[in-house]
Amino acid sequence: MKTESPALVVPVIINAGAGGGHDEALGKRLAEHFSGAGMRANIIMAKGGAELEAATRKALASGARTIVAGGGDGTINAVASVVADSPAVLGVLPLGTLNHFAKDLGIPLELDEAVRNIAAGRIVRVDIGEVNGRVFINNSSIGIYPAIVRDRERQQRHNGRSKWLAFAWALLLSLRRYPFLHVRLKVNQTETTRKTPFVFIGNNNYRMSGFDIGTREHMNEGVLGVYVTQHCGRLRMVALALRALFGKLAQAHDFTMLSTPDIAIETRHARLAVATDGEVSVMHSPLRYRSRPGALRVLVPARGPGGASGKRGGNA
Repeated sequence: MKTESPALVVPVIINAGAGGGHDEALGKRLAEHFSGAGMRANIIMAKGGAELEAATRKALASGARTIVAGGGDGTINAVASVVADSPAVLGVLPLGTLNHFAKDLGIPLELDEAVRNIAAGRIVRVDIGEVNGRVFINNSSIGIYPAIVRDRERQQRHNGRSKWLAFAWALLLSLRRYPFLHVRLKVNQTETTRKTPFVFIGNNNYRMSGFDIGTREHMNEGVLGVYVTQHCGRLRMVALALRALFGKLAQAHDFTMLSTPDIAIETRHARLAVATDGEVSVMHSPLRYRSRPGALRVLVPARGPGGASGKRGGNA
């Protein structure tokens, strides 16, 4: 089987606005790691999604065939949304807190090993999800979780609170409001209505039992995993919000799961907050979700389990 090699000189796009030391010092360290792996890195610092996407488009226009994203899942999402369906391959440097995408693909979390993976990894095709034209690589949700994220950002911006303290305050505020959505789910000409605090849509199905709760066994099956809670109390809402934040949703008697390549979700609201890989935006109802099978090529370890997509191969 024909394989491809990453270019020796690669653009490395880093989210400089994410905090945690993602600055010029990190850029110098990265350049040294890439040099040690036999590559020359063009380190590009960008702040926020718009700059990340613009830097990626510029790299594509220059003819780059391997583009590296360094940051958390939101950063990987921003770069991947531009790289998808292009001739380029995505390399991942997991520099975030949770790094769900990297973990599910078996990409090393240590910086030097992640760089070596970019130098010597194999290329696999993975799916991405999309809602009303916006891409997600992990998951999307409506209901209590987007409300918590928006309140948390306000707490951080206006009160200067840390991320986790702001999250705790935002969770309390959301519970006081006790939000519920009336949703209509349309799948294959079949409609289902629910009153729910929360709808979670995964890019492929999430494992719901055993020691791998919250991970994906496959990322190339061309489906969305849709998880809907029924009416529940405040404590259950807290548990669901926390599990969603950490990617640890668990199926229970009041939890329904669907697997489908596309789904439309209607609500009574003309506009509503939608979370995609931890970023919140306002969208018009209905929400039209679809899987884009094999739209993204990613570098994963050449040997070993190869992460979620490696279970079925999928070399590009």
